[in-house]
Amino acid sequence: MTESEILQGFRRAEEIYGGLGVDVKAAIERAERIPISMHCWQGDDFHGFENGGGLTGGIAVTGSYPGCPRTPDELRADIAFALGLVPGRTKLNLHASYAEKHGKTIDRDAYTIEEFRDWADWAKARSLGLDFNPTFFSHARMDGNFTLASEDSGVRAFWIEHGKHCREIGRAFGELLGVPCVVNFWMPDGFKDVPAERARYRNRMAESLDAIFAEQMPETLEIDALESKLFGFGIESYTVASHEFSLGYAITRRKTYCIDMGHFHPTEDIGDKLSAVLQYLDHVLLHTSRGVRWDSDHVVLWDDALQNVCREIIVNGYDERVFVAQDYFDASMNRVACWGIAMRNTRRALLKACLEPYGEIAKAERAGDLTARLVRLEENKFLPYEAVWDYACLKQNIPVGLDWLGAVRDYERRVMPQR
Repeated sequence: MTESEILQGFRRAEEIYGGLGVDVKAAIERAERIPISMHCWQGDDFHGFENGGGLTGGIAVTGSYPGCPRTPDELRADIAFALGLVPGRTKLNLHASYAEKHGKTIDRDAYTIEEFRDWADWAKARSLGLDFNPTFFSHARMDGNFTLASEDSGVRAFWIEHGKHCREIGRAFGELLGVPCVVNFWMPDGFKDVPAERARYRNRMAESLDAIFAEQMPETLEIDALESKLFGFGIESYTVASHEFSLGYAITRRKTYCIDMGHFHPTEDIGDKLSAVLQYLDHVLLHTSRGVRWDSDHVVLWDDALQNVCREIIVNGYDERVFVAQDYFDASMNRVACWGIAMRNTRRALLKACLEPYGEIAKAERAGDLTARLVRLEENKFLPYEAVWDYACLKQNIPVGLDWLGAVRDYERRVMPQR
C-alpha cells in the first residue's frame, strides 16, 4: 500500500469517526501513550545467561526454530529489531535468569544491579523503561517444585533473599531510567497429586512473601506485583499461589495483582475481572497471553478476549492503573515474528478501543435502550479502524500491513544464519 493510499484511507476514516464524535488523532495519541512491556524470554526460549540446565517448575517451551540468540548482545539485537515493528511506548521485561555475571561466581540470592548493568545501559540509550521478575524456577535450590513454601527453611531463606534482591534491582532500574519498574512475583510451588495439607503451604508462602516485602519501596521507583496461576507441568493438582491466594494477598498487603490471560478457565472473560479487582486495588498487571485449552502461553491473537480486555482499560479510564505486559514463548516459528504478532495485536486492540464511540453506546444503556446499545456495539466492530492503524504505523515509520513480515524475513536472512 502506498503512502498516498494510506493517507486517503485515513482521511475517510477520520470523517466517519468524526461524524460519531470521535477525535481520531487524540485516540491515536491516547493509545500510544500506554506502555506495553515486551518480555525478553520469548527471544531465546527462556534459556537466560546463567549457564543453567533446562526449564523446571511447570514451564516448557516447544519448538526448535533456527536462529536462537546465544549471547546477551544477540538477544538485545533481536529485541531492538522487534521494537521497531510496533508503534507506541514500550518497556522491556527482564527475568532474573538473564543476569550477566561476567565471570563472577554469584547466585540468585546475591544478584545486584551490577549483574544487569548492561541491560540498564542498553535500555537507557533507547529511552526504555525496564520491568523485572524474580526467577523462582529452573534452579538447583528448588525443593522439587517448591521455593517460598518449601518445608526446608534453608530453601525458603535462599528464595526470600532472591526476592529481596530483585526488589532492590527493580528500584535501581527505576532510579537509573526514570520509569517505575514493575517487579512481578510468580512461584511454581505446588503438587502433581492431591496434597494432604493445603493451608500449611499457603501459610508459609504468605510468611515468606511478608519477609520479602518487609522493606517499603517508593512506588515512583518500584512496584510489587503478585501473579496467580491455575496449574503447570508437575503441579496439576495444587498450586499454592492460586488466584484466590494471590488476589487476597494483594488486597490485604496493597500490592499489585497480576492477571495473566492464560491462567484462567477458557470460558472466563478476563476483561470482566478488571473493574472487579480495581474496586479494591490501585493497580493491576495484565499479561496478554493466550492459553489453548490450558495455560500454554501461545502468541497473542487479535481476538475477542484481547479486544474485550483492552476495551475495559480504555472505557473505564484505567490507562495508568493497568500495566500491560506480554508473557508467551513459542519456538515453533520465528521468535522475532512472535513478538511482532503479539505486540502489534495488543497495540492494535488498544487503538480500536480508543476509537470506540463510547458516549452514544453508554447513553443508550443508561436510557434503558438495550436494543440501541447492542446495535451500536456490533456496528462499532465494522468501523474503519484499520485505516487509522495503518496511519498510526506510517507516522512512526513502522512497517504497514504485511511489510513488517518482509522486514522480519530480511532480518532472518541477514542475521540469524550466522548463529
